[in-house]
Amino acid sequence: MKSKLVPAIILGALTGAALSMLDKQTRQHTVETSKKVKDTISYYSQNRDELQELVETKMEQAQSLYADVTTNIASIMEHVDDAKTLPSTVKSLVTETKDAFSKSNT
Repeated sequence: MKSKLVPAIILGALTGAALSMLDKQTRQHTVETSKKVKDTISYYSQNRDELQELVETKMEQAQSLYADVTTNIASIMEHVDDAKTLPSTVKSLVTETKDAFSKSNT
């Protein structure tokens, strides 16, 4: 038995896109965006070195972001571990202070 899900999704998407084109602003925005995409593709197809540099720069930025996030997560986990021991430290400090005041009052 053949599934009708994928064709129905595609038909729904095409119908929605067609209906949205009835709005003048949507049509204008779509035409402007399409022109920009066409110009960008045309530019980079003739300037492949720039495209390669752009991709390399973006990859370096992504790797740097990943390294920063990894470092930040490690730091947060360290602080979480410190925070877990904090209640027992505070409890012992309060107990010691209470004992010290109790001894000084007697």
